[in-house]
Amino acid sequence: MKKRIGFLSFGHYQDVRGSATPTAREALVQSIELAEAAETIGIDVAAVRVHHFVRQAANPFPLLAAMAARTSRIELGTGVIDMRYENPLSMAEQAAAADLISAGRLQLGVSRGSPEPSLRGWEAFGHVPLEGESDADLARRHTALFRAAIDGADVAESDPKMTGWSHGLSVEPHSPGLGERIWWGSGSRSTAAWTGEQGMNLMSSTLLTEDTGVPFDELQAEQIALYREAYRSAGHTREPRVSISRSVIPITTDEDRRYFGVRAQADSHDQVGLLDGVQSRFGKSYVGEPDVIAAQLAADAAVQAADTILLTVPNQLGVDYNARLLQTVADHVAPAFGWEPNRARVS
Repeated sequence: MKKRIGFLSFGHYQDVRGSATPTAREALVQSIELAEAAETIGIDVAAVRVHHFVRQAANPFPLLAAMAARTSRIELGTGVIDMRYENPLSMAEQAAAADLISAGRLQLGVSRGSPEPSLRGWEAFGHVPLEGESDADLARRHTALFRAAIDGADVAESDPKMTGWSHGLSVEPHSPGLGERIWWGSGSRSTAAWTGEQGMNLMSSTLLTEDTGVPFDELQAEQIALYREAYRSAGHTREPRVSISRSVIPITTDEDRRYFGVRAQADSHDQVGLLDGVQSRFGKSYVGEPDVIAAQLAADAAVQAADTILLTVPNQLGVDYNARLLQTVADHVAPAFGWEPNRARVS
């Protein structure tokens, strides 16, 4: 299995002391610059989180298109787009355009979304669940239409007054292969199995909305195994991909110790608690000397099972800091679990 690593930026911006991203513009521009730096290092994936009603990245497609125009081989993704908020056909147009600019490098993570500050914010965007439909059902319905649209399905009827006859219309532009690069963000074993049945790639983060008492990495590895079994049982033949997220901070300088030294102790174990009333398990952070966290990650059951590991980066510390963090991971951490730098240019 080819191992890939990438960064996942939350795109935070706030005008507070020490922030390198006091404004939205600086957060966006620095995301582009970090993608360029990561590609130079040989990192495989540059991904952004998507949130609404907060000071973070929102609509990802202008940003992904800009990143695509400034890079040539790094994959570009989202982790994840909240499908409750999306117009599926408009999203299909934007995604295809960005994917064409990137020459087929988009890896789009979509899902129901995560806890947020708004009360039914998707309704403010004009998306109301049908009678008897939950917000999770709404996200899945939007996803089904989006996937059909990017695969070229007819989603509207022509006007015979304009075309001379009645026939189906698909959205344009169309980017071949994009449909195979859609990932569902899963927070449980049951939704992972559903993802496999649907034929999507699997994206799993540092949070699972269930707890069986076993360590986080083992529970996540079980989630991955159930996904792959469901994928095969549904008859899908394409080799699926699986990504997981990890918080990885190598401590090599006094600056690192000042920012994260205390965290090395506080976040070195899984956390268990209630999230939206559900018992959930949060994965530990990997903070410390590079050789120590390299050994820990090499022994992580889910790191072994996944093909892609996304590293959450502290984007408010700026491009130089995060590029150095990624370089340290590339040189001293990721080779321990089988990763090699990406030097292949996309044709």
